[in-house]
Amino acid sequence: MLDWTDRHERYFLRQISRHALLYTEMLTTGAILHGHRERFLQFDKAEHPVALQLGGSDPQELAICAKIGADYGYDEINLNVGCPSDRVQSGRFGACLMAEPKLVAECVTAMRSVIDIPVTVKHRIGIDNRDSWNELCEFVETVARGGCEIFIVHARKAWLSGLSPKENREIPPLQYDVVYRLKQTYPQWQFILNGGLNDLPAAQAQMQYVDGVMLGRAAYHDPYLLSQVDALFFNDMHVVPDRCEIVGQLLPYIEKEIAAGTRLHAITRHITGLFNGLPGARAWRRTLSEQATRYPADIDVVKRALAQVKCNVL
Repeated sequence: MLDWTDRHERYFLRQISRHALLYTEMLTTGAILHGHRERFLQFDKAEHPVALQLGGSDPQELAICAKIGADYGYDEINLNVGCPSDRVQSGRFGACLMAEPKLVAECVTAMRSVIDIPVTVKHRIGIDNRDSWNELCEFVETVARGGCEIFIVHARKAWLSGLSPKENREIPPLQYDVVYRLKQTYPQWQFILNGGLNDLPAAQAQMQYVDGVMLGRAAYHDPYLLSQVDALFFNDMHVVPDRCEIVGQLLPYIEKEIAAGTRLHAITRHITGLFNGLPGARAWRRTLSEQATRYPADIDVVKRALAQVKCNVL
């Protein structure tokens, strides 16, 4: 979810669900240690609970970044061992690390030694021709010995060459049964199912087999599906704001961010799917897409877009 689940997206999604655990986009250790740390790591306290997702393979660097993340107030540190892109592989992190379970375990141990919040690992069910059940078990057992107790499993293998990241999300077949088997084999650890879950009924149906589910692009493109998450998964029956009310709640945040120098499009690009399937949705998307990129675009663009979907929240 690089360039997708930034702080603006997470603040927006938190207006829809109170309880869903939100994840940052993957941040490399190099970006945190040598880049604009505040820009990468700052977030609004309203985003809690939120996990920091790291990419890296050096235990010491990951430990430093995990401590920084914990000091910033993140609720979980997640190590990404699932991304198959060439750029990620060239830095020796992401899915290629599934071939080095001992190193992943060392990374987990190093991070856990300096922080008290959970350290989790997101991974695939295999890579290339290293996709046997025994190899997957070896990976999970080794990483667990390093101190990981929560595994987020994308239920597809990854091909490290020959397929693009998009193709790696679509071509290797989903094998949910492999994740179910992990949970059955290792009931002492938590397994979160990821991959191919496009609606809440499908996600809820998996809960009889695993400890949790992760939604990615489905929640991004149709964010209002999260409006039922609190009731279905957390037994919180509070009244969920409708779409118009959600934008109304977001307006003060947008005004504050614009005053601080944020471009309007950096925020509104995340909310174009909010009215999907409703009258005026196309005009809503077009207004935001065409006008929010102009400088200096301000809150009036959002108000004009709201008029397209007959919202009166001002």
